[in-house]
Amino acid sequence: MKARALLAAFALAATPALAAPVEVTRFHTPDSITTLGRSAVAVVAAPGMDGTSLEMRVWLEAVGAELAALRFGSATPGAADCLAEVRVEREVQRTERQRGPVSVGVGGSTGGWNSGVGLGVGFNLGGGPRSRVITRLSVTIRSRATGQALWEGRADNIEREKARVAAVDQAAPRLAHALFSGFPGTSGATITVK
Repeated sequence: MKARALLAAFALAATPALAAPVEVTRFHTPDSITTLGRSAVAVVAAPGMDGTSLEMRVWLEAVGAELAALRFGSATPGAADCLAEVRVEREVQRTERQRGPVSVGVGGSTGGWNSGVGLGVGFNLGGGPRSRVITRLSVTIRSRATGQALWEGRADNIEREKARVAAVDQAAPRLAHALFSGFPGTSGATITVK
């Protein structure tokens, strides 16, 4: 019996964590998609983002790989027809777990009339705080000549902080792939990509 329980616990620990779905919303007009065509696009950090940071480079590469898979050409910012501006927001949110539905108590008394001694012990079986990572990847593709936004999209995801799929090297390609799935997408519609 103990061996079976130990084997089941090992199998559960060895199973990779499943990633939470990604919510994707995109915006464009028929005219902007026609203008965009399959232009040469330079992938750059959005204003206010540090494009030289190692973490940001992972996101830029993930977006660039998806655009290449869609057969967009790549170019340097000065030679590109369009700029794909990438913005990433990641936040760790800690929440207290609710108190568990089970509590354990011990009580007793001794003595005679109007006298007594009592003891009480309680255990919170609900666990400690939970942490989760909230990630939003936003991309705006702009005409380099006019600055006009031709396509915009965002991908939102929430994962447990300690989950392997929450790490940047896992999250960046997954969110970028979800964002560009079915490109250009239905304007204004929010879809869930698993």
